Amino acid sequence: MEKDQTLDCFGLMCPMPIIKMSEKIKEMDDGQILEVIATDGGIKPDAAAWCQSTGHKLLGVEEEAGDPVIYRAYIQK
Repeated sequence: MEKDQTLDCFGLMCPMPIIKMSEKIKEMDDGQILEVIATDGGIKPDAAAWCQSTGHKLLGVEEEAGDPVIYRAYIQK
């Protein structure tokens, strides 16, 4: 998926990926897409809930098999 910025949250546990995502998206322009890379599976429900409560759009979450599993969440401001 095309993105404007990437936020690396590799190895961070809840709630840090959401906190960092919230800080990063404030720096972005409306319509831009943020890719969040995380290893905490909680990013899937947490990003969806955060987007619903803040008005941003969750475009999708991709999973890459491995050890650890890597999640890529795409959020549009």
